[in-house]
Amino acid sequence: MLIISDLTYRIAGRTLIEGASVTIHDGAKVGLVGRNGTGKTTLFNLVAGDLAAESGSIDLKRGARIGRVAQEAPGSDTSLIDFVLAADTERTALMAEAETASDPHRIAEIQVRLADIEAHSAEARAATILSGLGFDAADQLRPCADFSGGWRMRVALAAVLFTEPDLLLLDEPTNYLDLEGTLWLTNYVQRYPYTVVLISHDRDLLDSAVDHICHLSEGKLTLWKGGYTSFARQRQEKMLLQEKAREKIEARRKHLQAFVDRFRYKASKATQAQSRIKMLEKLDIIAEVVEEHVQQISFPNPKAKLAPPIVTYDKVDLGYDPDKPVLKRLTLRIDDDDRIALLGKNGNGKSTFAKALADRLAPFSGNIVKAGKLEVAFFAQHQLDELHPDESAVAHVRRLMPDAPDARVRSRVAQMGLDTNKMDTPARELSGGEKARLLLGLATFHGPNLLILDEPTNHLDIDSRESLIQALNDFEGAVILVSHDRHLVEATMDRLWLVDKGTITPFDGDMDDYKRFILSGPVDADRTAKGDEQKVTNADRRRLAAERRAQLAPLRKRIQGIEAEMDKARKLIARIDAALADPALFTSDPAKGARLSKERADAVRNLDTFEEEWLTLSAEYEEADAAES
Repeated sequence: MLIISDLTYRIAGRTLIEGASVTIHDGAKVGLVGRNGTGKTTLFNLVAGDLAAESGSIDLKRGARIGRVAQEAPGSDTSLIDFVLAADTERTALMAEAETASDPHRIAEIQVRLADIEAHSAEARAATILSGLGFDAADQLRPCADFSGGWRMRVALAAVLFTEPDLLLLDEPTNYLDLEGTLWLTNYVQRYPYTVVLISHDRDLLDSAVDHICHLSEGKLTLWKGGYTSFARQRQEKMLLQEKAREKIEARRKHLQAFVDRFRYKASKATQAQSRIKMLEKLDIIAEVVEEHVQQISFPNPKAKLAPPIVTYDKVDLGYDPDKPVLKRLTLRIDDDDRIALLGKNGNGKSTFAKALADRLAPFSGNIVKAGKLEVAFFAQHQLDELHPDESAVAHVRRLMPDAPDARVRSRVAQMGLDTNKMDTPARELSGGEKARLLLGLATFHGPNLLILDEPTNHLDIDSRESLIQALNDFEGAVILVSHDRHLVEATMDRLWLVDKGTITPFDGDMDDYKRFILSGPVDADRTAKGDEQKVTNADRRRLAAERRAQLAPLRKRIQGIEAEMDKARKLIARIDAALADPALFTSDPAKGARLSKERADAVRNLDTFEEEWLTLSAEYEEADAAES
């Protein structure tokens, strides 16, 4: 249990947290939300003991382990799998001691403890986590130094997940993940057996993975039950009730004050006036509800409507090495009103394709035809470094409007979603979100026909992301989107393209289908290769589901067989545990004790495998059954 009581913390004279209190129970999954700059990361530092509070207390269960992602990405020559395994310092120390220990009692203690912490299945668990975060078997054997900073941060995340701390603190864990990694992490957090508190602006993660929202606002902490959508609704309802109560009390206050002002000095009414004064003093003071205003984002619409298609690719090869193209023989078209999200793991070619569409990468072969007068806007996170650090937003926009009056220039800056008090601030002093807004505005300045967005939300808070959704839905041109934010994809995109195995094909399904595709293998994978003219209708889906269910009798039999194997594995583990509980075993026969510990680890690993297969097959069976009905 995490108990925060009357916590106060100030920095440079500014109060971030004041008299904040909250209780988080063991096993809870909590999303910590609040505007950028309210002190969420500071609160994490206080809980972890990296900062000392001015007053108040933070209490954890005795012996509880806290886990956080290291701020510096690992860059050594250690392989990924070894780096993750080394994060469990107890296991590492015990494994090393087991090689040299000679005392039978100590050997017994070591082997029992190794069995308790499932040390012999550790490598499999570490490999599973790394795989979920996008590292294949070959990658896991490569040194950390071979990977870029973003990928190494994934390794740091894998290391902290592997240690399974009692309290897991995750600060924007999806910033370095692609959509596939985000879906995996969402599933992992849902199933995590201990307490998780995470800071995130990913609405889908906050709706799917957490059961409480802790809101940090005006220095106070408020705990709400449910995911983010439930929190937003409850908070809005509470604010409305609070405002109605305030208005009612203010009306009562005005009525009483009017009586006092009229009759205070009239002898016949003096007693009544004094009574009204006392009533006034007892009236509750309810603070006026202050809405946190977010500057809206807007994109200028295309100056002219172009006849479709606006882009066609015919057998095009793309990449950085002609001998090893990333994408091969692409044949596709983009129309003037298309809204397409690119799906696929990082490294499969999503950004390569986006750069080629923006004319930042020339093709190796094939034919590309683009509509005349096509205006293309391209936004990518790395472009934040291309801003002139000493120039303000107004100065950046004036470069594009050299002869325009100052009022008009500032009006365009306001349309980009920057506050008036930030218009003259040098770019280097803007927050990440403010830089992103400015860069989005500059990229779309001339009203593009095609807008290409590569991870546009990394520095935007939840409200700013909602503003981006509205801007995209109001925009009349075509949009190509690469994003790990599922909510953004579902709210703005009409089509899904899968970038995989060196090509791009339509994914005929929704994001739920894609989540199943990522977590448990393709769902009706043959559909993903079909073009728009071959899309499966609802009737076809029902027919396919019925046919599939008719074939599930063998699958059901397989599920029953797995259940029997699971029962055998559990009984074997129980027998081994009974044998290992005898201390004399390790004294009389240490080799047998070590062998039994190894057999137990193997049995646990087999049970985990059976359970995973059982879950997958059961879900498949139930899905077909539901689809038929």
